[in-house]
Amino acid sequence: MKNTKFFIILGLLPTLFFAQETIPISKAEVLEKVSTQNNQLKIGEQQVLAAKGDYNQTNAVFLPNITASHTGMATTNPLMAFGFKLNQEIVAQADFDPNKLNNPSQINMFATKIEVQQPLINVDGIFQRKAAKAKWNATQLQLERTGDYMVLETEKAFMQLQLAYKSVTVLETALKAAKENLRLANNSFKQGYLQQSDVLAVKVRVTEVENQLQYAKSNVINASEYLAVLMNEDVSGVLKPTDSLMVASELIVTEKVSASRADIQAMEFATEAYKQNYKADKMTFLPRLNAFGSYELYDDQIFQADANGYLFGAALTWNLFEGSKRFGKTQKSIAEFNKATIALDQYKSESQLELNKAKRMFQDAQNNLKLTELALEQSKEALRIRTNRFTEGLEKTTDLLMAETQFSQKQLEYFNTVFQHNYALAYLQFLTKN
Repeated sequence: MKNTKFFIILGLLPTLFFAQETIPISKAEVLEKVSTQNNQLKIGEQQVLAAKGDYNQTNAVFLPNITASHTGMATTNPLMAFGFKLNQEIVAQADFDPNKLNNPSQINMFATKIEVQQPLINVDGIFQRKAAKAKWNATQLQLERTGDYMVLETEKAFMQLQLAYKSVTVLETALKAAKENLRLANNSFKQGYLQQSDVLAVKVRVTEVENQLQYAKSNVINASEYLAVLMNEDVSGVLKPTDSLMVASELIVTEKVSASRADIQAMEFATEAYKQNYKADKMTFLPRLNAFGSYELYDDQIFQADANGYLFGAALTWNLFEGSKRFGKTQKSIAEFNKATIALDQYKSESQLELNKAKRMFQDAQNNLKLTELALEQSKEALRIRTNRFTEGLEKTTDLLMAETQFSQKQLEYFNTVFQHNYALAYLQFLTKN
């Protein structure tokens, strides 16, 4: 008994949810909320910031590296003790006594040091900076393309919600007609014009439509919840489009994929990044020139500075051999660059193929739309004629049920075709966007 109650409640859940507050919303409102609140776009924004951070790190190629330190030490080491006194500028004649030189007393040393390292020529670092800039540009364009995709996905989800509401409307009308036919069938049965099997057939039809309506209402809730996820918003009711599903107007479609499309440009920048990395690896064979300098303060008391000195210079360093590590790294980077170049060509070819398929899909959707329009008109007229004849007792129950079923099916097919047509159009716009 408990299980029976559970399944009854479970079956009523879509109806209970559908009875929630209806929240009207337009496509423009949905698109605006998705553009500002969608989590996928927020993730893309963080990826752009991360790439920008990598690029900013390459400022070290031009900017100095400055460090400061304060060190405290004590020693009786003869060499270090004499050196500490020299740095503190406190060496006296008595300090040259051999006994004091060989056995010095403990001496304290507190040193404050400021060091500056300035890159002058770092060729591989310059190319690494160019690679980081190209990667940053690529992530920005990837985010732009993600935005285009989210517009497409939002339009699709919004149309699915429109289609779900259309299905509910069609099935509610079909259910109303089926119940009216059941009433007529019961009257005819009482008058002896129909058999019990005919009445049962009409009852089966009513039950079928009720089940279909239940599924349609569930689809409304599913589509509404998905739209809320895209908007990253907690919705307390069921969303309802302010406009219904209608055939969208056509657009002018280009024959080829635009080279300025964001995703293609992003791959071109990614390929450029691999190219610059390869150049950077080749430049590691060249020497580096860096300037350096330091300013030092010394005393035997903490945070004092009775003595000071400075040092500056430049160093030309050339790492001649690293056990073939650089050769292997250069070999890897040129392979990655070649791979990226091939992948870019392949992506362009696949994008053109996808555009050609999308154009054919749209043409098929247009043809199917015309066919379903005619089929809907024919089934509507057939149902009208059979309903009139059934009321007069001139039509079989099975023929009426068949005509009614066909009309509701053709209505659903028509609106589904409208959805396919509009989505094909939106997909074409997505593929041909510059």
